[in-house]
Amino acid sequence: MSRLSNSDAPSAVSRVAPGEAPPTQLAGVGPRVAEKLARLGIERSRDLLFHLPLRYEDRTRIHPVGALRPGQRALIEGEVLSAGIVYGRRRMLVWVLGDGSGRITMRMFNFYPNQQRQLRRGAHLRCFGEVRSGPRGLEMIHPEYRPVADCKPPDASLTPYYPTTEGLGQSVLRKLTDQALASREEWAAELLPTEMLQRIALPPLTDSLDYVHRPPPAADLALLAEGRHPCQQRLAFEELLAHRLGLRQLRRRTPRRRAPALAPERDLAGAFITALPFRLTAAQQRVIG
Repeated sequence: MSRLSNSDAPSAVSRVAPGEAPPTQLAGVGPRVAEKLARLGIERSRDLLFHLPLRYEDRTRIHPVGALRPGQRALIEGEVLSAGIVYGRRRMLVWVLGDGSGRITMRMFNFYPNQQRQLRRGAHLRCFGEVRSGPRGLEMIHPEYRPVADCKPPDASLTPYYPTTEGLGQSVLRKLTDQALASREEWAAELLPTEMLQRIALPPLTDSLDYVHRPPPAADLALLAEGRHPCQQRLAFEELLAHRLGLRQLRRRTPRRRAPALAPERDLAGAFITALPFRLTAAQQRVIG
């Protein structure tokens, strides 16, 4: 973006190209949030489109407790069958959640009195966490939970987790990315010819951005985790192509610039050798020659 003079300042926003405006033009972004975004390299609104997720979690469907497996991160719903404080090596709040298909033990080592009141027998909760093998079957440690009555329907897409910085939560990044995606047609112009995309079997830019930021429930998490999905490959291809073209432009400009010949005013090598606090060996003299 070119630098504006003072006389242009009142109309600066109207003259900014789509997507080039600072993030403060987005809802929910003040100076403090903008400063945190800048730490991530997000200085223009469209930068949010290319700030890609590190990983994803599947919160699109509620899993039966009886179908859970160790190592799985899952969203479940059920009724608290029992709850209480257990004293062992560490004091913990333990409750058992069941949904008719099975039951799972939940453990919290750090908790507050109000949580103890919430996690009472008969409460209906929605929980999310990693399933582990425990001494009495499957369990979750410090799961996220909310009363079912306060929950919205499960997410329509996989939940992205973005690289972030202190004081900038994932929910803020997701809301801002939603705004950026809503204007993606205007902010993310397609630069690659259609014929090229068809030849290398890669999707268009806007489709790739939609998929990478908000993958559908049926998306292959393993493929996304390895960065091998065609939509990820599309974004990587464009970045590498831009880098390659930039290097070619640099090479084309380089021969046009003649380097000035610098003739030494004195024997610098001789002066350096003379200043050494030792005599060179015959082998060293041969190497210099």
